[in-house]
Amino acid sequence: MKTWTAKLVGVALAAGLAPQAMADTQGVSDSEIVLGSVNDLSGIFAAVGVPAVNGANLRFDEANANGGVHGRQIRFVVEDNGYQIPRAMQGYNKLLNRDQVFAMLLSLGTPMNIAGFKLLDPKGIPNISPLTAARQMLQDPVDNKFIGFSSYYDQVQAGVSYLAEEFDAKEVCSMYIPSDFGKEIREGSADIAADLGLRFAAETTHKPDELDFVGSLTKLKAEGCDVVTMALGVRQGITVVGTAKKLGWTDVKFLNTSAGFLEVVAAVPGGVTDGLYAAAGWADLIARADDEVPAKFMADYEAKFGQPAGGFAMLGYSAANTVVNALEAAGPELTHESFIKGMESLDFFDALTDTQITYGPDDHRGADVIVISVVENGLWKELSRK
Repeated sequence: MKTWTAKLVGVALAAGLAPQAMADTQGVSDSEIVLGSVNDLSGIFAAVGVPAVNGANLRFDEANANGGVHGRQIRFVVEDNGYQIPRAMQGYNKLLNRDQVFAMLLSLGTPMNIAGFKLLDPKGIPNISPLTAARQMLQDPVDNKFIGFSSYYDQVQAGVSYLAEEFDAKEVCSMYIPSDFGKEIREGSADIAADLGLRFAAETTHKPDELDFVGSLTKLKAEGCDVVTMALGVRQGITVVGTAKKLGWTDVKFLNTSAGFLEVVAAVPGGVTDGLYAAAGWADLIARADDEVPAKFMADYEAKFGQPAGGFAMLGYSAANTVVNALEAAGPELTHESFIKGMESLDFFDALTDTQITYGPDDHRGADVIVISVVENGLWKELSRK
């Protein structure tokens, strides 16, 4: 299922790394590689975290069934953060100090990842494909950080630009949780409004568990908002769009980023989310269900987990596949240095996500594409790529 090219073949061997260096690298033994994740399995983004973890486990199970990577089995240890920073820090401490993980994969949440960097960076532990598109995921030091797709900032800018051009929008507004996640989307919204000569008309902030948006929507409608960008929880975004329709506000365009680009959002019964837009870093899985690679993945996923695969299951599998490729490129003498060089050597087309994945010494972002989609009849329909 993969076609990839390593630009640095046998990087570990070429570097002449001694066996002692491998022995001193945590999370690596002759028979095993331990990877970790601090994810949301029970909080407001569990609809993202659970399928992503499942997708990763599917790929690792495939690799392990084929003998592992250079003879080592991959063990993936996941701690639930419930989208709460204190629980996230407990998870990071356990994974780093008790489980001695080699690298982190798919950790969810902007504030959680940022907090975790304080523990990861001093040890040089790689942080791979975090489930957040915040620009801070590539903050200094960058050497140990690799992201999978475009940032929230870039996504919202592309989405607002598309809507402004298509619908002659003049007033841009934003609804967000006032975390690093929300603030980035708010900043991107205000900046692109200024760049396009539009007015950033209003904003509202919300608690992660808030579900009554009548007052906020009434305020934004009064401000004449044409486009409203959202940085909210999954259920919150659905509630906002449904509430706006109940209030009779139907001429506004709501825009999600990758954080809300889920099949469950599109498939809400009764067409509640029809007309909702999203700008994300990958193409929708369900829309490509008849293509060979997505079809096989969806069948394998449902056979293993007893439920349909969605976009974040796909992302989890793709991120795990990237790690497997990098481990193969790193060679048998596995250290953090050889793994990072392996990651920086990757250049391949990922048929599952329909994106080109390219990393390099000065490029730690895998995919650059931004896909604009809209919900129609309970499904995401691709409109444009940037």
